[in-house]
Amino acid sequence: MQYNFSNFKIEIKKVQEFLSKEYSQLNIGRASPMVLDGVSVESYGSRVPLKNVANISIEDPKTLRVAPWDKSQIKDVEKGIVGSNLGLSVATDDLGIRVIFPQLTTESRQTLVKVLKEKLEEARITVRREREVVLNDIESQEKSGKMTEDEKFRGKDELQKIINEINGSLEASFEKKEKEVMG
Repeated sequence: MQYNFSNFKIEIKKVQEFLSKEYSQLNIGRASPMVLDGVSVESYGSRVPLKNVANISIEDPKTLRVAPWDKSQIKDVEKGIVGSNLGLSVATDDLGIRVIFPQLTTESRQTLVKVLKEKLEEARITVRREREVVLNDIESQEKSGKMTEDEKFRGKDELQKIINEINGSLEASFEKKEKEVMG
């Protein structure tokens, strides 16, 4: 019986999606509505994602336009963006809020690369945890007689190939984002 890696591959796909989402939400000096995905605002007594109360559009390469559907919520939206600690400047006008992305300095770029590395390491740790679960399952199947020793070694080899592939993919995502940050 060959080991079924389908659950493992699903979990690994989630790790890749997590890393992509985390990287897309980082401020790299260019206006991107995804940077505001994690921002929540107070709206009628509850906290909701910013995108549920406002239209977010790109005004120019360094500026986003946030236009709340209810103009009475402009102050709450502004407070939510400022409180999110994304390092963005905000300016309120009669149309809504302009979110300005500051020019990155060498120091802020290096700090951002450190954050990118931390996110990569989080993803790697999750992959290692998932690998341990699969290894333990392969061992237990071999001990219970559901799998021969040869099948166990084939399963471990296949697992290592998948791990090498995912680590390469995660590393490629990091390198691509690092190039974007360092300009």
